[in-house]
Amino acid sequence: MDLPRSFTVRESGHRIHNPFTDEKLAALGRALRLEPGARVLDLASGSGEMLCTWARDHRVVGTGVDISTVFTAHARARAVELGVADRVAFLHGDAAEHVSAEPVDLASCLGATWIGGGVPGTVRLLERSLRPGGTMLIGHPYWRRRPETREAVEACYASSVDDFPSLDGQVAEFGALGYDVVEMVLADQDSWDRYRAAQWLNIRRWLDANPDDELAPAMREELTTAPVSYVRYEREHLGWGVFALMRR
Repeated sequence: MDLPRSFTVRESGHRIHNPFTDEKLAALGRALRLEPGARVLDLASGSGEMLCTWARDHRVVGTGVDISTVFTAHARARAVELGVADRVAFLHGDAAEHVSAEPVDLASCLGATWIGGGVPGTVRLLERSLRPGGTMLIGHPYWRRRPETREAVEACYASSVDDFPSLDGQVAEFGALGYDVVEMVLADQDSWDRYRAAQWLNIRRWLDANPDDELAPAMREELTTAPVSYVRYEREHLGWGVFALMRR
């Protein structure tokens, strides 16, 4: 049970595996006004940057769960680096099957709503771990500009234009699920650049070090085509944000 190796090559240098900068992640933590000792569950926690920095800055405690052995190891090392290994724990496992043994104050899934089969299923999954009155975080894409061609849709990693809502459609969906949107922090084009462009450097450095690897031809093709596709389609059309929700 692990992520495909291409994913860990692509994001080997990332601490945040979404189009969020350090500054946006910190802004989100401040916006939530987290109390010291708040209990956090982060499903699909990646390299653990959210939990580790919030444990350092806001004194939260918590658990992250991720399917990647590589990223889970990175998260554990980051906790030691920031001196918060006594406050956070990172588990390798299937986040889609994880429910906290005790209710948490904040339950999150940033950029991995496939673990619940989409936004509604992920909301219901997180509900199972969240205490009454707690806060839920969902990170999810939306259309900044609705694509008009099949090529643009597929370049944004969608199979249909209906795979993602508009921003107002996403907020309305949370309301239909019975939640108030109480905060949000949105990616911008610069934070998308920092996420996507950093992937290209990771790939190039990996290719230089591993020219004969069986994965090399596919990664070479990606590096050849991804930059043009990104600036032509994804950068213009696709947004991403983290939405803080509370049950009505």
